[in-house]
Amino acid sequence: MSAGARARTQVVIVGAGPAGLLLGQLLHNEGIEALLLERRSAEYVRGRIRAGVLEQGTVDVLTRAGVATRLQAEGLIHEGFEIGFRGQRHRIPLKALVGKTVTVYGQTEMTRDLMDARAACGATTIYDAQDVELHDLGESSPRVSYHRAGVRYEIDCDFIAGCDGYHGVSRRSIPADKLESFERIYPFGWLGVLADVPPPWHELIYANSERGFALASMRSPTRVRCYVQCSLDDKVENWSDARFWDEFRRRIGAEIADHVTAAPSIEKSIAPLRSFVVEPLRYGRVFLAGDAAHIVPPTGAKGLNLAVSDVYYLYEALRDFYRERSEQPLEEYSGRCLRRIWKAERFSWWMTRQLHRFPGDAFAARMQETELQYLFESIAAQTSMAENYVGLPLGLSAAT
Repeated sequence: MSAGARARTQVVIVGAGPAGLLLGQLLHNEGIEALLLERRSAEYVRGRIRAGVLEQGTVDVLTRAGVATRLQAEGLIHEGFEIGFRGQRHRIPLKALVGKTVTVYGQTEMTRDLMDARAACGATTIYDAQDVELHDLGESSPRVSYHRAGVRYEIDCDFIAGCDGYHGVSRRSIPADKLESFERIYPFGWLGVLADVPPPWHELIYANSERGFALASMRSPTRVRCYVQCSLDDKVENWSDARFWDEFRRRIGAEIADHVTAAPSIEKSIAPLRSFVVEPLRYGRVFLAGDAAHIVPPTGAKGLNLAVSDVYYLYEALRDFYRERSEQPLEEYSGRCLRRIWKAERFSWWMTRQLHRFPGDAFAARMQETELQYLFESIAAQTSMAENYVGLPLGLSAAT
């Protein structure tokens, strides 16, 4: 292994998914140098299939970053969503209840927009960075080292932003006794299918059926993303396209099922469900954001949106540091994020509890029935749900 150059920048961002890319763009627009390190290839990052429901606060941040042109042209505005239960669908009218909407726009498209913007501004992203290590986190000038093409590099910096996900190196680099973790593992997963076919529904449908949960979603007017609850022991290879669509029809309700086309899948995967939070989100000069700091079940559509709020709060803290040399916003970053994180964790946990089948838990089934009946009958309960679904206030500062 040969030695490469040693360089310096203001901020090293570990992870070039949407969280890292967005932070990099916000910092670049502010004139703050930020270098992104990503262990995967650019092609891999660009092709990852992920979430697609954006809160208005997320759209506002992307607009402020200057990367929302295509989103605003192609994003699908949804003014409500539906919950299916016992053969009937009940609509939660978001805009009518709380005056806000959500936007359906795939994370893959958001990542593409961010990658294109970073390339256009000439900022540096290093892909295929292997063996990334964080050093001197408690010092005023930490370091990051990595290997690429058989050469070892080191980067000195002021701060490190850990945007490298649940399995990334950033959180693992913090001494274990400096962090407290909270976790809930759910006894099921989601089998998801992406298919190029026009959706026969206009808004998302969350279905609680006797056979288990199902979700009818979309990414565009010609592409659907659909899910069914499955066992954690299940395997993708056990699910042919025909079997998936047959099971999806059984769960989503007869009215929609009659119009579902069994289209060939272009992606199929199983994701386990968990709730996870680590506290605090800072150790010395490293800050955690996105999945490196928290995981939510996808039921509440909060994962990507929480990552965006983390990134925006970190951007504001770094901006104020470089403008005013003030440490206070950096000290407040973790607490500011966690207040929003735990509220989103609560909502995602609640949605998951109400919409899935928990094997062998008859009490939980009766509680679901009672909770959903109350929701369908109570405008107050629907308003609370709508307020959380569209996203609690992000608290964006005035644009400068």
